[in-house]
Amino acid sequence: MTSWTTARARAGLAAAALAACLSMPQMALSQPRPPAGMQETMDIGDEPGRVSTEEVSITEGPYARQMVLYRSSEAPGTVIIQSSERFLYIVQGNGRALRYGIGVGREGFQWSGLVQVSRKAEWPDWRPPPEMLQRQPYLPRFMAGGPGNPMGARALYLGSTVFRIHGTNQPETIGEAISSGCFRLANGDIADLYERVPLGTKVIIRHKATL
Repeated sequence: MTSWTTARARAGLAAAALAACLSMPQMALSQPRPPAGMQETMDIGDEPGRVSTEEVSITEGPYARQMVLYRSSEAPGTVIIQSSERFLYIVQGNGRALRYGIGVGREGFQWSGLVQVSRKAEWPDWRPPPEMLQRQPYLPRFMAGGPGNPMGARALYLGSTVFRIHGTNQPETIGEAISSGCFRLANGDIADLYERVPLGTKVIIRHKATL
């Protein structure tokens, strides 16, 4: 628990740093690429050190987790992100899907592609890569996971990209285009998704709705 206190104490130092949602110049050729011209920047409105518990979920309104009718030819278990709608779906089959409200990339930081869940982490830490530290030497070398970490309670890593599906200590930002390319859920919702999505799960990111 002391690491959480340490993370909060380092909040001022981490003010520029929502780690995993920042762009990098190199990505595996087999992975989708973010739009050209992305620059390193902190996610708008992120507050390192702000405490949010694992239990916070969206319980009312259109972004509440719910089963919905959803037509798809994808196999059950496939994750489909519709960025323009601010929703993430887990295909259930029989014309249904479990739907979560999400926050998405702001203008200029939106992308689409096909990836797999390559790693999962609970209360993920943040260690900026050497390339990022060379360009932004003022960033912290380490920010411990915990309720004060903007990455939230869980993270699903998307292939070899720098992007993730992760929690947030600001659940009020769900439904907004606010990140630098990652997809955020309220902590209670990412914890639920985390249990339902195994490693290797197919993830389809669509920026605009398709027929």
